[in-house]
Amino acid sequence: MTAETPDRMRPDTDESLRLLSAVERTLTQLLDDALRAEGSDIDQWRILHLLAERGGCPMTVVAEHTLMLAPRLSKLVDRMVSANLVIRRPDEQDRRRVLIAVSARGRQVLDGWNAATEAAQRDVRDVLGPDAEVLDDALRRISARLSGVADPV
Repeated sequence: MTAETPDRMRPDTDESLRLLSAVERTLTQLLDDALRAEGSDIDQWRILHLLAERGGCPMTVVAEHTLMLAPRLSKLVDRMVSANLVIRRPDEQDRRRVLIAVSARGRQVLDGWNAATEAAQRDVRDVLGPDAEVLDDALRRISARLSGVADPV
């Protein structure tokens, strides 16, 4: 960049960060609205989605994935256990540890919640087109570097 480059064109301005935050808020609101119409919210959806993909997970993994603090996550998981969406079970590798897993009812509910969010997800894919993979890669690298984790492969 040269000295004549306008501020709005410089990568060192906060415009990219502001836009990223604005897009995240808008997408979160779209997803949350769609899920609330189905009696859920984005946190429950993220938890069930993670558990359906990975199987049983310890609370620390769920907290990291959902970006939730442990006390709030524990309360939400308690409600999800009561609603028979998830179950707690001992870790077969380490009996001292408890894993959370999606229940059969949770899988059924998740199918409906995924359908409810499909329109918002499709809109994002349509806007990004072939750049979707590039954006995913860039966001993974940013996240990994800022969290001090080695670059994902």
